[in-house]
Amino acid sequence: MTDQRTSPETAADLWTDIDALWAWLDENRAHGDQEGLLLRMLKLSEEVGEVAQAVIGATGQNPRKGTTHTWDDVQSELCDVVITALVALRTLTPDTREVFTRHLARVKERSLGAS
Repeated sequence: MTDQRTSPETAADLWTDIDALWAWLDENRAHGDQEGLLLRMLKLSEEVGEVAQAVIGATGQNPRKGTTHTWDDVQSELCDVVITALVALRTLTPDTREVFTRHLARVKERSLGAS
């Protein structure tokens, strides 16, 4: 059985899907040029806020609302953050996969050392 988390096909699908989402957003954008770029980056802050809202809801930290979310909701919102970040990166460069892979390698080296 193949581990889908590390499968090359899954990784290729990820980048194909990010390109497709970027293209769809680009074709349907309300604002172009610098304004559109900035708004695409700001979307990331919105998604991070939704993670915070879900965590607060999952832990019942708002006594007025109680428990309004589950940890599955938090997972979903975190996935939205990752997707939004990758689409934002794709907005900055068509070499999204290479840029991300190089950066991940630097973070891994810095954090875990040489392997």
